[in-house]
Amino acid sequence: MFVYSKCLKQNHMEHKETMIFSYSDIFFSYYFNNDTRCHKMIENHTLVYVYAGELLVEEGPKKTRIHSGQSVFVRKDVRVTMTKKPRREEQFKAIFMVFNRNFLREFYHSMHKEELPEVVRGFRHSLVKLPETPDIQSLFQSMVPYFDSSVNPSEHLMKLKLQEGVYSLLNIDENFYSCLFDFTEPWKIDILDFMDRNYMYDLSMEDIANYTGRSLATFKRDFKKVSPLPPLKWLIEKRLKVARDKIQNEKLKVSDVYLDVGFKNLSHFSTTFKKQFGHSPTG
Repeated sequence: MFVYSKCLKQNHMEHKETMIFSYSDIFFSYYFNNDTRCHKMIENHTLVYVYAGELLVEEGPKKTRIHSGQSVFVRKDVRVTMTKKPRREEQFKAIFMVFNRNFLREFYHSMHKEELPEVVRGFRHSLVKLPETPDIQSLFQSMVPYFDSSVNPSEHLMKLKLQEGVYSLLNIDENFYSCLFDFTEPWKIDILDFMDRNYMYDLSMEDIANYTGRSLATFKRDFKKVSPLPPLKWLIEKRLKVARDKIQNEKLKVSDVYLDVGFKNLSHFSTTFKKQFGHSPTG
């Protein structure tokens, strides 16, 4: 399947073309010419291999740089900012391998129990830059031809590649067992606390319900108990208040603010801001 989308240039002023080829849960991404910076909530465990260019992954103050030929594992339910950087004359290219919950359940149940280590430590890392092992290198080099969109691998082959990816991680560190095969259900967490910390991310109501350990119906019911506003209106007002503070008190430019607080379009931000406060962001 071919997916065409747009991502924002790091200067926040223009749109930039992106191409993504998706086969099962493996994504082949191209980013042209300039740096691109995107906020992401990682919903599933993800293994990223940089084929060309450089990937900067920021988790709070921690910055991890992944160069061509290197890979990184990002644990699920982690908030990161990813910046894709071309190097010299080459465009950024990367392969994203996503391990969803159902796939990992199926993988785990298919394993022979004698394969499982007797003791593993809890896996607390949310971001792991991986060593350049033969397993990892051979796995991703075998998929490089699929950057050519005219070559369409079968779903069965891509599933085998996902399985190979899991084994590659387990061979690097047995403690990945406790991370990949943790199927405990999420618990309820404070809704407003979660939204206050994650208002800037592009999350649907379904996403927020899931991350706070609720069904969508339960989320809506619980939200009414803690706020007189509907969830979407609460998010918009939160983003606008933070934006106003950054513009008025921190003296930041509008063009440097609207993306950081969760708006995708400068025109929409300006219109919404004026409707809320009675004047434009610059007025």
